[in-house]
Amino acid sequence: MGPQSSGKSTLLNHLFRTNFREMDAYRGRHVLSQTTKGVWLAIAAGIEPLTLVMDLEGTDGRERGEDDTAFEKQSALFALAVSDIVLINMWCHDIGREQAANKPLLKTVFQVMMRLFSPRKTTLIFVIRDKTRTPLEALEPVLREDIQKIWDNVPKPPAHKETPLSEFFNVEVVALSSYEEKEEQFKEQVASLRERFFHSIAPGGLAGDRRGVVPASGFSFSAQQIWKVIKENKDLDLPAHKVMVATVRCEEIADEKFSSFTANEEWHQIEEAVQSGLVPGFGRKLSAILNSCLAGYESEAIYFDERVRTSKRKHLEEKLLQLVQPAFQLVLGHIRSGTVEHFKQAFDKALNAGEAFSSAARDCTRLYMVRFDEKCTDAVVEQANWDTSKVREKLKRDIEAHIAAVREAKLSEVTKTFEMKINEALSGPVEALLDEANDETWPAIRKLLQRETESAVSGFSSAVSGFELGEETMEKMISHLRDYARGAVEAKVKHEAGKVLSRMKDRFETLFNRDADSMPRVWTGKEDIRAITKTARSASLKLLSVMAAVRLDNEVDNIEKSLSLALLDSKSGSTVTDRSIISQGDPLASSTWEEEAARRSNNWLPPPWAIVAMVVLGFNEFMTLLRNPLYLGVIFVGYLIIKAVWVQLDVSGEFRHGALPGILSLSNKFLPTIMNLLKKLAEAGQVPQTNDPPRNPAPGSKSFASRVGTSSSVSSTGSSAVFPEDATEYSSTSKED
Repeated sequence: MGPQSSGKSTLLNHLFRTNFREMDAYRGRHVLSQTTKGVWLAIAAGIEPLTLVMDLEGTDGRERGEDDTAFEKQSALFALAVSDIVLINMWCHDIGREQAANKPLLKTVFQVMMRLFSPRKTTLIFVIRDKTRTPLEALEPVLREDIQKIWDNVPKPPAHKETPLSEFFNVEVVALSSYEEKEEQFKEQVASLRERFFHSIAPGGLAGDRRGVVPASGFSFSAQQIWKVIKENKDLDLPAHKVMVATVRCEEIADEKFSSFTANEEWHQIEEAVQSGLVPGFGRKLSAILNSCLAGYESEAIYFDERVRTSKRKHLEEKLLQLVQPAFQLVLGHIRSGTVEHFKQAFDKALNAGEAFSSAARDCTRLYMVRFDEKCTDAVVEQANWDTSKVREKLKRDIEAHIAAVREAKLSEVTKTFEMKINEALSGPVEALLDEANDETWPAIRKLLQRETESAVSGFSSAVSGFELGEETMEKMISHLRDYARGAVEAKVKHEAGKVLSRMKDRFETLFNRDADSMPRVWTGKEDIRAITKTARSASLKLLSVMAAVRLDNEVDNIEKSLSLALLDSKSGSTVTDRSIISQGDPLASSTWEEEAARRSNNWLPPPWAIVAMVVLGFNEFMTLLRNPLYLGVIFVGYLIIKAVWVQLDVSGEFRHGALPGILSLSNKFLPTIMNLLKKLAEAGQVPQTNDPPRNPAPGSKSFASRVGTSSSVSSTGSSAVFPEDATEYSSTSKED
């Protein structure tokens, strides 16, 4: 800065080896207009660090006049806002003068300084041109005194009324000889001054204590914004401007680094590899790429405002981590699924090797949870603080679910094994004991059940000891096993009871046709048929009483006595009294067969709602019958035929033992019964030819003995009457039987 035509451009060209336009000395300042217009910028040649040089338009020029000082103030404010060092060119003969050319310039500099809310500390170098013989030591105090007077008289805001000049400026004074008269000396002095600009920003240098530095990458944008604010004639808030420049530039740098990361080939390879499986060293590789990207940002944004730089770095880091997080989650998923598969294989291998279930589950779980943690550590990205605990918990749940499923399958397998053993141990012996059917049958069955159950429980407890089941669970499973053993016996007994009629017939035939030595009985006519029959009937009744109820609880009952009174002693005089006594203590004998049949026969009417429905829905059919009485005769005849067939087939008796046996029996008897009915109808239509009554043979005759002696006769009659009271009843096919 300096007055017009004071040699500013010449000084800059010699000092920084620039090429600013200079005034032609032969034509003079009075002939030509101002040489430098506006603000010119150049790079200092051969000076480190890189230094930008600005050549400002001269002050107090006649071209702008006395009143047009706006541009002078604007350019001065711009210079103070962007520069670290300001060279103020002034004539030596102006020092000490009240109306010297440098006074308005200094006033302008100090006035615009007040328009900066937080001024930057600037180095002011007063270059005294065309130095006379007066030594610099004599000139410098006078110049500093003039500068201090100007500073004191400049209006200041309240915050800076007592602020000394040194707070805003470092003042230096340099004197140079006349360039026209002592050119060589001038060049030597300029060269000496040039040396001070090398490493000028180092501590102790010309700009060593500068503040509010704008990085070179933001200088262009900063300068444009500063000039825009100055042109709008606004006060320049340098701190806010510094933040604004830092914000814009840091955002640009962050966007550039994010774009470079997304285009990074190594990142694309990792991203593609993660889709198909686990990537070894995922965390290390990705962290290196992220570090490189963030380091590039730091290196470019290091000179900007720290708060802005840190904020934008954090934002960039968040964007990068948000971009790579899906890949990280995929890696965790691969680690979890792989760990589960390896756990299953190791667990199955340990079980197959004979290791206890709980021990194998505990050891394998501990081992593979540690391996999962190690792999997660390898996959962790340094810059992220992502929590892997949720994935770890899910892995733990998967492992526990697999262990629970295997435990359930193994326990089920062990349980089924022991159930099969119980079935095998009880089925055959129970069937054999029931075949014997005597007073010791149920005590033997109970003893067998207890022995086999205890054996199975002992073996089961030993088999599941490796599962480390809780006491409650163990008791529940043992109780289930005991219940199963009891249920197996009950099921077997019920199954065998379904064949009780066949067993009774077989026992009756065996005892009736064979003697005490199990030899076929030879009928001589001297045998006591009544006694043999009664013995056989009693044995069959014994078998029925054994199978009539399940006696696993060792409770006393009167079933055998009830059956004996009801079936064997039905004709004795004490039957009614005995039945009433038994019926009071035994639910099975609470009613006689006749009473039960009578009770059921009295219940022949359908429910009332069914009667109403039949009346309403069958009204048309009822009217048809009234109009055609012939239908009534047909229906009546049909009813008689169906009733006769029902009685002859004994339908209710056949279905007493179940639906399927009843259907099979009726299908075999249906056709012979129909033929027999037709035959009886034909015989009833004929007139009897003789009035001689039929004769019954004597019970003790040989014909009767031979008739009873044949096994086929016994078998045939046995099917129609299981318990004949004597030989006559046994061989008879009369209506009474």
